[in-house]
Amino acid sequence: MIIIENKIISAEVVEKQFVCNLNACKGACCKEGDFGAPLDLEEKQTLDEIYPFVKPFLPEESIERIEKLGTSQWFEEPKEYGTTLLPDGACVFMTRDQLGIAHCGIEQAHNEGLINFKKPISCHLYPIRVESKDEIDHINYDRWDICSAACTLGEKEKVPVHQFVKQALVRKYGEEFYDQLDDAAKQYQHWSENPQ
Repeated sequence: MIIIENKIISAEVVEKQFVCNLNACKGACCKEGDFGAPLDLEEKQTLDEIYPFVKPFLPEESIERIEKLGTSQWFEEPKEYGTTLLPDGACVFMTRDQLGIAHCGIEQAHNEGLINFKKPISCHLYPIRVESKDEIDHINYDRWDICSAACTLGEKEKVPVHQFVKQALVRKYGEEFYDQLDDAAKQYQHWSENPQ
């Protein structure tokens, strides 16, 4: 593990390699799983505020679901708020392109310059998951079989998980934290390749 201030980072975050391969998985993480994308209370409020700008990018089924249940819902098992899901388990903010690849309606509105919010940080950070306990953030690599193609591509391109999610880590924790993590990753790699 790597410890930086009040953050405990799993070694897998710097050991494992990962690059999303949308052509292979078709954005399965937006439509698989039992819970919506985890949200903090500020993000929950933000989704309500930006919904009018995101709505034009969403399919009718999603709009009907949001206007019935809201942009987020409480999930009992993880005991947290997440994005509302469609009956088939897909996120209500999911859209599809002509090739059937899933995209995020929130991110589309952001890319069009309509909103400043890119997407929930839990989505932006994936495959990293952050769990906070007693004011300590535990930063872990989340293995999911639907991401096997991303692992293969990451290994081919030699991109560690922490580098793949650099933008999201900087967004959440700042440049200084990322630089410290990247330095620690280099030291960890050197130690792994040159054990005493």
